[in-house]
Amino acid sequence: MSSPSLSARGARAADTPLRIDYAAHREATANRYDAVHNPAGALPLNIAENRLSWHELKERIESVTRGEEIPAWVPKYSNPRGAAPFRAAAADFLSTHLTGCAVNPDHLGISAGATSVIEMTAFILADAGDVAVIPAPCYPVYSQDIGNLSGVERHDLVTYHDLSEVAHGPILDVAHLEQAKRDVEAGGRRFRLLILTTPDNPTGGIYTRDRLAEIADWCIAREIHLVVNEIYGLSLIDTGHPSIRDDYENVAPFESFGRIMDEKRSDYLHLWYALSKDLGISGFRVGMVYSQNEAFLRSYENLNLTHSVSNHTQWIMGQVLTDRDFMTGYVKRNQERLTEAYAMVVERLRRMRVPYIPSRGSLFAWIDLSEFLEDESVDGALALWDSLYRESGVLLTPGVGFGQSKHGLFRVVYPCVTVAELAVALDRLAEFVRAKRGGRPE
Repeated sequence: MSSPSLSARGARAADTPLRIDYAAHREATANRYDAVHNPAGALPLNIAENRLSWHELKERIESVTRGEEIPAWVPKYSNPRGAAPFRAAAADFLSTHLTGCAVNPDHLGISAGATSVIEMTAFILADAGDVAVIPAPCYPVYSQDIGNLSGVERHDLVTYHDLSEVAHGPILDVAHLEQAKRDVEAGGRRFRLLILTTPDNPTGGIYTRDRLAEIADWCIAREIHLVVNEIYGLSLIDTGHPSIRDDYENVAPFESFGRIMDEKRSDYLHLWYALSKDLGISGFRVGMVYSQNEAFLRSYENLNLTHSVSNHTQWIMGQVLTDRDFMTGYVKRNQERLTEAYAMVVERLRRMRVPYIPSRGSLFAWIDLSEFLEDESVDGALALWDSLYRESGVLLTPGVGFGQSKHGLFRVVYPCVTVAELAVALDRLAEFVRAKRGGRPE
Protein backbone atom coordinates (compact mmCIF):
# COMPACT_ATOMS: atom_id res chain seq x y z
CA MET A 1 0.00 0.00 0.00
CA SER A 2 1.07 3.58 -0.61
CA SER A 3 2.52 5.93 1.97
CA PRO A 4 0.00 8.13 3.84
CA SER A 5 2.30 11.03 2.96
CA LEU A 6 0.80 11.10 -0.56
CA SER A 7 -2.30 12.84 -1.78
CA ALA A 8 -5.29 10.66 -2.61
CA ARG A 9 -4.50 10.90 -6.33
CA GLY A 10 -0.83 10.21 -5.64
CA ALA A 11 -1.76 7.12 -3.66
CA ARG A 12 -3.99 5.91 -6.48
CA ALA A 13 -1.16 6.39 -8.96
CA ALA A 14 1.32 4.55 -6.72
CA ASP A 15 -1.02 1.57 -6.53
CA THR A 16 -2.09 1.57 -10.19
CA PRO A 17 0.38 0.08 -12.70
CA LEU A 18 0.92 2.11 -15.85
CA ARG A 19 -0.31 -0.88 -17.90
CA ILE A 20 -1.10 -4.50 -17.20
CA ASP A 21 2.09 -5.83 -18.82
CA TYR A 22 4.41 -3.18 -17.40
CA ALA A 23 6.06 -5.31 -14.69
CA ALA A 24 6.47 -8.24 -17.06
CA HIS A 25 8.05 -5.93 -19.63
CA ARG A 26 10.61 -4.69 -17.15
CA GLU A 27 11.42 -8.28 -16.22
CA ALA A 28 11.69 -9.34 -19.88
CA THR A 29 13.90 -6.38 -20.73
CA ALA A 30 16.29 -7.27 -17.91
CA ASN A 31 16.53 -10.80 -19.33
CA ARG A 32 16.47 -9.87 -23.01
CA TYR A 33 17.33 -12.42 -25.68
CA ASP A 34 20.78 -12.29 -27.27
CA ALA A 35 21.73 -14.88 -29.86
CA VAL A 36 25.22 -15.25 -28.41
CA HIS A 37 25.14 -14.15 -24.78
CA ASN A 38 21.58 -15.02 -23.71
CA PRO A 39 19.93 -17.36 -26.24
CA ALA A 40 17.30 -18.45 -23.70
CA GLY A 41 16.39 -14.85 -22.88
CA ALA A 42 13.02 -13.15 -23.29
CA LEU A 43 11.64 -11.50 -26.42
CA PRO A 44 9.27 -8.65 -25.51
CA LEU A 45 6.89 -7.95 -28.40
CA ASN A 46 4.54 -5.75 -26.39
CA ILE A 47 5.76 -2.15 -26.66
CA ALA A 48 4.69 -0.16 -29.72
CA GLU A 49 8.07 0.77 -31.12
CA ASN A 50 9.51 0.47 -34.61
CA ARG A 51 13.24 -0.27 -34.62
CA LEU A 52 13.53 -1.38 -38.23
CA SER A 53 14.59 1.99 -39.65
CA TRP A 54 16.34 3.76 -36.78
CA HIS A 55 19.79 3.23 -38.33
CA GLU A 56 18.76 5.34 -41.31
CA LEU A 57 17.14 8.13 -39.31
CA LYS A 58 20.04 8.12 -36.85
CA GLU A 59 22.49 9.01 -39.60
CA ARG A 60 20.36 11.94 -40.75
CA ILE A 61 19.93 13.28 -37.21
CA GLU A 62 23.65 12.98 -36.53
CA SER A 63 24.41 14.92 -39.72
CA VAL A 64 22.30 17.78 -38.35
CA THR A 65 23.93 17.82 -34.91
CA ARG A 66 27.45 17.54 -36.37
CA GLY A 67 27.26 19.86 -39.29
CA GLU A 68 24.78 22.65 -38.60
CA GLU A 69 24.99 25.63 -36.31
CA ILE A 70 22.39 25.86 -33.55
CA PRO A 71 20.20 28.90 -34.28
CA ALA A 72 19.79 31.77 -31.83
CA TRP A 73 16.18 30.92 -30.92
CA VAL A 74 16.98 27.49 -29.49
CA PRO A 75 18.29 28.45 -26.00
CA LYS A 76 15.48 30.97 -25.44
CA TYR A 77 11.88 30.62 -24.39
CA SER A 78 9.60 30.05 -27.36
CA ASN A 79 5.86 29.85 -27.92
CA PRO A 80 4.45 27.32 -25.42
CA ARG A 81 2.40 25.81 -28.24
CA GLY A 82 5.58 25.06 -30.16
CA ALA A 83 8.39 27.17 -31.59
CA ALA A 84 7.32 28.91 -34.79
CA PRO A 85 10.13 27.39 -36.92
CA PHE A 86 9.23 23.88 -35.81
CA ARG A 87 5.49 24.35 -36.29
CA ALA A 88 6.27 25.52 -39.84
CA ALA A 89 8.45 22.44 -40.41
CA ALA A 90 5.83 20.11 -38.93
CA ALA A 91 3.09 21.66 -41.06
CA ASP A 92 5.21 21.18 -44.18
CA PHE A 93 5.89 17.55 -43.26
CA LEU A 94 2.24 16.77 -42.50
CA SER A 95 1.03 18.49 -45.67
CA THR A 96 3.53 16.67 -47.86
CA HIS A 97 3.53 13.19 -46.39
CA LEU A 98 0.32 12.66 -44.37
CA THR A 99 -2.68 14.88 -45.09
CA GLY A 100 -2.21 15.68 -48.77
CA CYS A 101 -3.64 19.14 -48.12
CA ALA A 102 -2.24 22.34 -46.65
CA VAL A 103 -1.76 22.34 -42.88
CA ASN A 104 -1.64 25.78 -41.28
CA PRO A 105 1.22 25.93 -38.74
CA ASP A 106 -0.80 28.40 -36.69
CA HIS A 107 -3.34 25.62 -36.09
CA LEU A 108 -0.80 23.21 -34.58
CA GLY A 109 -0.02 22.50 -30.94
CA ILE A 110 3.21 20.69 -30.04
CA SER A 111 3.64 18.76 -26.80
CA ALA A 112 6.05 16.26 -25.24
CA GLY A 113 4.75 13.13 -26.95
CA ALA A 114 1.35 11.76 -27.91
CA THR A 115 0.44 11.18 -24.27
CA SER A 116 0.77 14.88 -23.49
CA VAL A 117 -1.26 15.84 -26.54
CA ILE A 118 -4.05 13.44 -25.56
CA GLU A 119 -4.03 14.66 -21.97
CA MET A 120 -4.09 18.32 -23.00
CA THR A 121 -6.88 17.78 -25.51
CA ALA A 122 -9.07 15.98 -22.99
CA PHE A 123 -8.39 18.63 -20.35
CA ILE A 124 -9.40 21.49 -22.66
CA LEU A 125 -12.39 19.94 -24.41
CA ALA A 126 -14.08 17.97 -21.63
CA ASP A 127 -14.96 18.31 -17.97
CA ALA A 128 -14.38 15.75 -15.24
CA GLY A 129 -17.05 13.08 -15.50
CA ASP A 130 -17.59 13.63 -19.23
CA VAL A 131 -17.21 10.59 -21.45
CA ALA A 132 -14.88 9.78 -24.32
CA VAL A 133 -16.33 7.03 -26.49
CA ILE A 134 -13.68 4.78 -28.04
CA PRO A 135 -14.45 1.88 -30.41
CA ALA A 136 -13.16 -1.33 -28.84
CA PRO A 137 -10.73 -2.98 -28.88
CA CYS A 138 -8.43 -0.02 -28.56
CA TYR A 139 -5.23 1.20 -26.87
CA PRO A 140 -5.59 0.49 -23.12
CA VAL A 141 -3.61 3.51 -21.89
CA TYR A 142 -6.10 5.93 -23.41
CA SER A 143 -7.88 5.44 -20.07
CA GLN A 144 -5.03 7.01 -18.11
CA ASP A 145 -4.21 9.60 -20.77
CA ILE A 146 -7.71 11.08 -20.72
CA GLY A 147 -8.47 10.35 -17.07
CA ASN A 148 -5.46 10.96 -14.84
CA LEU A 149 -5.50 14.74 -15.07
CA SER A 150 -8.84 15.53 -16.68
CA GLY A 151 -11.11 13.02 -14.99
CA VAL A 152 -12.65 12.11 -18.34
CA GLU A 153 -14.20 8.63 -18.39
CA ARG A 154 -13.70 6.03 -21.11
CA HIS A 155 -16.61 4.19 -22.70
CA ASP A 156 -15.62 1.18 -24.79
CA LEU A 157 -17.94 0.89 -27.77
CA VAL A 158 -17.89 -2.77 -28.77
CA THR A 159 -18.96 -3.33 -32.38
CA TYR A 160 -17.94 -6.99 -32.90
CA HIS A 161 -16.90 -10.18 -31.12
CA ASP A 162 -15.09 -12.46 -33.57
CA LEU A 163 -12.16 -11.31 -35.69
CA SER A 164 -13.86 -12.43 -38.89
CA GLU A 165 -16.39 -9.61 -38.48
CA VAL A 166 -13.75 -6.94 -39.10
CA ALA A 167 -11.52 -8.77 -41.57
CA HIS A 168 -12.02 -5.92 -44.05
CA GLY A 169 -11.77 -3.00 -41.64
CA PRO A 170 -13.68 -1.21 -38.86
CA ILE A 171 -17.45 -1.55 -38.94
CA LEU A 172 -18.29 1.42 -36.70
CA ASP A 173 -21.29 3.34 -38.04
CA VAL A 174 -23.78 5.98 -36.97
CA ALA A 175 -26.14 3.37 -35.50
CA HIS A 176 -23.37 2.29 -33.11
CA LEU A 177 -22.80 5.92 -32.13
CA GLU A 178 -26.49 6.55 -31.50
CA GLN A 179 -26.61 3.54 -29.19
CA ALA A 180 -23.47 4.69 -27.37
CA LYS A 181 -25.02 8.13 -26.90
CA ARG A 182 -28.16 6.59 -25.40
CA ASP A 183 -26.09 4.37 -23.09
CA VAL A 184 -23.88 7.23 -21.89
CA GLU A 185 -26.78 9.61 -21.31
CA ALA A 186 -28.80 6.92 -19.54
CA GLY A 187 -26.07 6.98 -16.91
CA GLY A 188 -26.46 10.73 -16.47
CA ARG A 189 -23.21 11.54 -18.26
CA ARG A 190 -22.26 13.60 -21.30
CA PHE A 191 -20.86 12.08 -24.50
CA ARG A 192 -18.21 14.72 -25.14
CA LEU A 193 -15.43 13.10 -27.19
CA LEU A 194 -15.23 10.40 -29.85
CA ILE A 195 -11.70 9.09 -30.36
CA LEU A 196 -10.84 7.08 -33.48
CA THR A 197 -7.42 5.67 -34.36
CA THR A 198 -6.57 5.01 -38.00
CA PRO A 199 -4.68 2.86 -38.77
CA ASP A 200 -6.10 1.24 -35.69
CA ASN A 201 -4.35 0.01 -32.56
CA PRO A 202 -4.47 -3.01 -32.23
CA THR A 203 -6.25 -4.27 -35.35
CA GLY A 204 -4.40 -2.31 -38.04
CA GLY A 205 -7.73 -1.48 -39.69
CA ILE A 206 -8.33 1.74 -41.61
CA TYR A 207 -11.43 3.94 -41.67
CA THR A 208 -12.51 4.89 -45.18
CA ARG A 209 -12.88 8.51 -46.16
CA ASP A 210 -16.66 8.12 -46.61
CA ARG A 211 -17.07 6.57 -43.17
CA LEU A 212 -14.97 9.30 -41.51
CA ALA A 213 -16.99 12.01 -43.27
CA GLU A 214 -20.27 10.43 -42.16
CA ILE A 215 -19.07 10.18 -38.55
CA ALA A 216 -17.75 13.76 -38.68
CA ASP A 217 -21.16 15.08 -39.77
CA TRP A 218 -22.86 13.13 -36.98
CA CYS A 219 -20.49 14.58 -34.38
CA ILE A 220 -20.74 18.15 -35.65
CA ALA A 221 -24.53 18.02 -35.58
CA ARG A 222 -24.46 16.89 -31.94
CA GLU A 223 -21.56 19.13 -30.83
CA ILE A 224 -19.42 16.13 -29.94
CA HIS A 225 -15.69 16.53 -30.50
CA LEU A 226 -14.29 13.99 -32.96
CA VAL A 227 -10.55 13.40 -32.55
CA VAL A 228 -8.80 11.17 -35.07
CA ASN A 229 -5.42 9.77 -34.06
CA GLU A 230 -3.19 9.17 -37.10
CA ILE A 231 -0.06 8.31 -35.15
CA TYR A 232 0.42 5.28 -37.48
CA GLY A 233 -0.60 7.20 -40.60
CA LEU A 234 2.67 6.53 -42.46
CA SER A 235 3.20 3.00 -41.10
CA LEU A 236 1.21 1.39 -43.89
CA ILE A 237 1.32 -2.18 -45.18
CA ASP A 238 1.66 -2.90 -48.90
CA THR A 239 -1.47 -4.98 -49.39
CA GLY A 240 -0.22 -6.01 -52.82
CA HIS A 241 2.70 -7.96 -51.37
CA PRO A 242 2.49 -11.46 -52.88
CA SER A 243 2.56 -13.20 -49.50
CA ILE A 244 -0.42 -11.35 -48.08
CA ARG A 245 -2.49 -9.92 -50.95
CA ASP A 246 -5.11 -12.67 -50.75
CA ASP A 247 -6.11 -11.32 -47.32
CA TYR A 248 -7.55 -8.14 -48.81
CA GLU A 249 -10.66 -7.32 -50.84
CA ASN A 250 -11.71 -3.98 -52.31
CA VAL A 251 -8.79 -2.19 -50.71
CA ALA A 252 -9.38 1.55 -50.32
CA PRO A 253 -6.30 3.75 -49.87
CA PHE A 254 -5.55 5.40 -46.55
CA GLU A 255 -6.80 8.99 -46.58
CA SER A 256 -6.01 11.40 -43.80
CA PHE A 257 -8.75 12.97 -41.73
CA GLY A 258 -6.93 16.24 -42.37
CA ARG A 259 -8.66 16.49 -45.75
CA ILE A 260 -12.09 16.20 -44.18
CA MET A 261 -11.15 18.84 -41.62
CA ASP A 262 -10.01 21.10 -44.46
CA GLU A 263 -13.39 20.75 -46.15
CA LYS A 264 -15.69 21.03 -43.14
CA ARG A 265 -13.85 23.70 -41.11
CA SER A 266 -15.52 22.77 -37.83
CA ASP A 267 -14.57 23.55 -34.24
CA TYR A 268 -15.50 19.94 -33.40
CA LEU A 269 -12.88 18.17 -35.54
CA HIS A 270 -9.29 17.55 -34.43
CA LEU A 271 -6.30 15.46 -35.54
CA TRP A 272 -3.56 13.89 -33.41
CA TYR A 273 -0.13 12.91 -34.68
CA ALA A 274 3.31 12.18 -33.21
CA LEU A 275 6.75 11.26 -34.51
CA SER A 276 7.11 8.29 -32.18
CA LYS A 277 5.71 5.47 -34.35
CA ASP A 278 6.23 6.37 -38.01
CA LEU A 279 9.76 7.61 -37.31
CA GLY A 280 10.53 5.16 -34.52
CA ILE A 281 11.66 7.85 -32.10
CA SER A 282 9.32 7.56 -29.12
CA GLY A 283 12.09 8.78 -26.83
CA PHE A 284 12.24 12.16 -28.59
CA ARG A 285 8.75 12.96 -27.21
CA VAL A 286 7.21 15.00 -30.03
CA GLY A 287 3.41 14.99 -30.33
CA MET A 288 1.08 17.25 -32.30
CA VAL A 289 -2.56 18.28 -32.40
CA TYR A 290 -4.11 19.98 -35.43
CA SER A 291 -7.32 21.94 -34.95
CA GLN A 292 -9.21 24.84 -36.51
CA ASN A 293 -10.82 25.71 -33.18
CA GLU A 294 -9.21 29.05 -32.28
CA ALA A 295 -10.40 29.00 -28.66
CA PHE A 296 -8.96 25.49 -28.25
CA LEU A 297 -5.60 26.68 -29.61
CA ARG A 298 -5.52 29.70 -27.31
CA SER A 299 -6.22 27.49 -24.33
CA TYR A 300 -3.58 25.01 -25.49
CA GLU A 301 -0.99 27.78 -25.65
CA ASN A 302 -1.83 29.03 -22.17
CA LEU A 303 -1.69 25.57 -20.58
CA ASN A 304 1.05 23.75 -22.50
CA LEU A 305 4.16 25.12 -20.79
CA THR A 306 4.54 22.04 -18.58
CA HIS A 307 4.25 19.81 -21.68
CA SER A 308 6.62 21.71 -23.96
CA VAL A 309 9.17 19.99 -26.16
CA SER A 310 12.77 21.15 -25.78
CA ASN A 311 13.74 23.72 -28.40
CA HIS A 312 16.84 21.68 -29.23
CA THR A 313 14.70 18.68 -30.13
CA GLN A 314 12.34 20.90 -32.12
CA TRP A 315 15.27 22.37 -34.08
CA ILE A 316 16.83 18.99 -34.87
CA MET A 317 13.58 17.40 -35.98
CA GLY A 318 12.59 20.50 -37.93
CA GLN A 319 15.75 20.12 -40.01
CA VAL A 320 14.98 16.45 -40.63
CA LEU A 321 11.29 16.90 -41.43
CA THR A 322 11.90 19.62 -44.02
CA ASP A 323 14.41 17.47 -45.92
CA ARG A 324 11.75 16.32 -48.37
CA ASP A 325 13.96 14.02 -50.42
CA PHE A 326 15.19 12.21 -47.32
CA MET A 327 11.74 11.94 -45.74
CA THR A 328 10.12 10.67 -48.95
CA GLY A 329 12.75 7.94 -49.25
CA TYR A 330 12.60 7.15 -45.56
CA VAL A 331 8.81 6.71 -45.51
CA LYS A 332 8.95 4.45 -48.58
CA ARG A 333 11.76 2.25 -47.24
CA ASN A 334 10.23 2.06 -43.77
CA GLN A 335 6.92 0.86 -45.22
CA GLU A 336 8.80 -1.78 -47.21
CA ARG A 337 10.54 -3.03 -44.05
CA LEU A 338 7.27 -3.07 -42.12
CA THR A 339 5.55 -5.01 -44.89
CA GLU A 340 8.29 -7.65 -45.06
CA ALA A 341 8.24 -8.13 -41.28
CA TYR A 342 4.44 -8.27 -41.21
CA ALA A 343 4.40 -10.80 -44.06
CA MET A 344 6.78 -13.00 -42.04
CA VAL A 345 4.36 -12.91 -39.11
CA VAL A 346 1.32 -13.70 -41.27
CA GLU A 347 3.02 -16.61 -43.01
CA ARG A 348 3.83 -18.19 -39.66
CA LEU A 349 0.37 -17.52 -38.21
CA ARG A 350 -1.20 -19.30 -41.16
CA ARG A 351 1.06 -22.30 -40.64
CA MET A 352 0.14 -22.31 -36.95
CA ARG A 353 -3.55 -22.01 -37.89
CA VAL A 354 -3.86 -19.02 -35.55
CA PRO A 355 -6.59 -16.51 -36.56
CA TYR A 356 -5.61 -12.88 -37.09
CA ILE A 357 -7.05 -9.66 -38.50
CA PRO A 358 -5.37 -8.61 -41.78
CA SER A 359 -3.59 -5.35 -40.98
CA ARG A 360 -3.58 -2.32 -43.27
CA GLY A 361 -1.17 -0.36 -41.10
CA SER A 362 0.24 0.24 -37.60
CA LEU A 363 2.91 -1.91 -35.92
CA PHE A 364 0.63 -4.76 -34.87
CA ALA A 365 -0.88 -8.11 -35.58
CA TRP A 366 -4.07 -8.81 -33.56
CA ILE A 367 -4.26 -12.57 -33.03
CA ASP A 368 -6.69 -15.04 -31.47
CA LEU A 369 -5.34 -17.71 -29.10
CA SER A 370 -8.69 -18.27 -27.43
CA GLU A 371 -8.67 -21.99 -28.29
CA PHE A 372 -6.10 -22.43 -25.53
CA LEU A 373 -8.15 -20.77 -22.77
CA GLU A 374 -8.88 -22.99 -19.82
CA ASP A 375 -11.40 -20.48 -18.49
CA GLU A 376 -13.49 -18.00 -20.54
CA SER A 377 -12.81 -15.04 -18.27
CA VAL A 378 -10.39 -12.21 -17.60
CA ASP A 379 -8.49 -14.44 -15.18
CA GLY A 380 -8.36 -17.18 -17.80
CA ALA A 381 -7.03 -14.76 -20.42
CA LEU A 382 -4.34 -13.47 -18.08
CA ALA A 383 -3.38 -17.02 -17.13
CA LEU A 384 -2.88 -17.86 -20.81
CA TRP A 385 -0.83 -14.69 -21.32
CA ASP A 386 1.38 -15.52 -18.34
CA SER A 387 1.74 -19.12 -19.47
CA LEU A 388 2.87 -18.03 -22.93
CA TYR A 389 5.46 -15.70 -21.45
CA ARG A 390 6.77 -18.11 -18.81
CA GLU A 391 6.96 -21.09 -21.16
CA SER A 392 8.25 -19.41 -24.32
CA GLY A 393 9.83 -16.14 -23.19
CA VAL A 394 7.67 -14.30 -25.73
CA LEU A 395 5.85 -11.38 -24.13
CA LEU A 396 2.75 -10.11 -25.92
CA THR A 397 0.16 -7.54 -24.87
CA PRO A 398 -2.94 -9.28 -23.50
CA GLY A 399 -6.33 -8.24 -24.81
CA VAL A 400 -7.48 -7.42 -21.29
CA GLY A 401 -7.84 -3.64 -21.11
CA PHE A 402 -8.46 -3.14 -24.83
CA GLY A 403 -12.21 -3.46 -24.29
CA GLN A 404 -12.55 -6.49 -26.56
CA SER A 405 -15.53 -8.68 -25.66
CA LYS A 406 -13.77 -11.91 -26.60
CA HIS A 407 -11.07 -13.27 -24.29
CA GLY A 408 -7.81 -14.81 -25.48
CA LEU A 409 -6.78 -12.13 -27.99
CA PHE A 410 -3.26 -10.73 -28.06
CA ARG A 411 -1.37 -7.90 -29.72
CA VAL A 412 1.92 -8.74 -31.42
CA VAL A 413 4.30 -5.81 -31.98
CA TYR A 414 6.42 -7.15 -34.82
CA PRO A 415 8.88 -4.29 -35.66
CA CYS A 416 10.10 -3.69 -32.09
CA VAL A 417 12.88 -6.28 -32.56
CA THR A 418 15.23 -7.16 -35.39
CA VAL A 419 13.99 -9.44 -38.16
CA ALA A 420 16.27 -12.21 -36.85
CA GLU A 421 14.84 -11.83 -33.34
CA LEU A 422 11.32 -11.80 -34.73
CA ALA A 423 12.01 -15.14 -36.41
CA VAL A 424 13.12 -16.61 -33.08
CA ALA A 425 10.02 -15.27 -31.35
CA LEU A 426 7.76 -16.79 -34.01
CA ASP A 427 9.52 -20.15 -33.67
CA ARG A 428 8.88 -20.05 -29.93
CA LEU A 429 5.24 -19.06 -30.40
CA ALA A 430 4.81 -21.95 -32.85
CA GLU A 431 6.31 -24.38 -30.34
CA PHE A 432 3.96 -23.09 -27.64
CA VAL A 433 0.98 -23.62 -29.96
CA ARG A 434 2.16 -27.13 -30.86
CA ALA A 435 2.56 -28.03 -27.20
CA LYS A 436 -0.92 -26.70 -26.36
CA ARG A 437 -2.36 -28.84 -29.15
CA GLY A 438 -0.70 -31.93 -27.76
CA GLY A 439 2.44 -31.75 -29.87
CA ARG A 440 0.68 -31.86 -33.25
CA PRO A 441 2.71 -30.17 -36.03
CA GLU A 442 1.75 -26.85 -37.56
